[in-house]
Amino acid sequence: MDIAMIGLGRMGANMAQRLHRGGHRVVGYDPGEGARQRAAEAGLEVVDSLAAAVTALPVPRVVWLMVPAGETVDQTLGQLTPHLAEGDIVIDGGNSNYQDSIRRAKALAEDDLGYVDCGTSGGVWGLQEGYSLMVGGDAAVVEQIAPLLRTLAPAEDRGWARVGPSGAGHFTKMVHNGIEYGMMQAYAEGFALMERKQEMELDLAQVAEVWRHGSVVRSWLLDLSTEALKRNPALDGIAPYVEDSGEGRWTVAEAIALDVPAPVITLSLLERLRSRESNSFTDRLLSAMRNEFGGHAIKKS
Repeated sequence: MDIAMIGLGRMGANMAQRLHRGGHRVVGYDPGEGARQRAAEAGLEVVDSLAAAVTALPVPRVVWLMVPAGETVDQTLGQLTPHLAEGDIVIDGGNSNYQDSIRRAKALAEDDLGYVDCGTSGGVWGLQEGYSLMVGGDAAVVEQIAPLLRTLAPAEDRGWARVGPSGAGHFTKMVHNGIEYGMMQAYAEGFALMERKQEMELDLAQVAEVWRHGSVVRSWLLDLSTEALKRNPALDGIAPYVEDSGEGRWTVAEAIALDVPAPVITLSLLERLRSRESNSFTDRLLSAMRNEFGGHAIKKS
């Protein structure tokens, strides 16, 4: 197939390369000159504008967006749609809010344009291992882009699926990332507990390696944790500051809206927020309260 990849950051560029290696023609565009240059050096066909990316394709055209979620997607669509025609398809492979994807699909349908929301997981390893693709949209439209999905996935018959109508792909990816928050938090807490038990003289990388084989807690996240601990056992130089990219917050909000208890995911999100407080007012007030009611000593900063 012929496809335009808009957004040539780490994910977009790697996906473009995987598609190119799979025999598809990929025309790449990114507003950043450096990203375009790196993609060109990797052997991709690169153009210098959205319009050029669209006009380079035969009709009906397929355009895949790998741009930051939120306003950037709407801005890109606003610049892109004047160059599209009836029957063209736009795929949003970023981490958009599923409600935005439903709104965008309806808006583009008014101009007879197909819109597919594709939750994409795989990170920097996707180029080599393939991507997990959770696809939402009209079944007939998804079928048209199926050759692309088969190439991006780990195998033609697994790792990808149309999971439902418009919005379902990004909704599923949102929950996926919420689960990821909880799993990562559990691993981090368990290893912190072992690290604190100094008298056991545990080699955490060794323990992680043992768990990787046959254990019920084995996973790709554990594989990655093992490699990180082998390279840097004490995690020297890494600040205790953890970002969140939005999907965890949306997952918690949906759990509340749907009356579904999700304490592990919720607490893992709160722990990420807590990690950013270098001088926590909460903890200082807790210390002050203990002093007020019980005369407990206050540790001075």
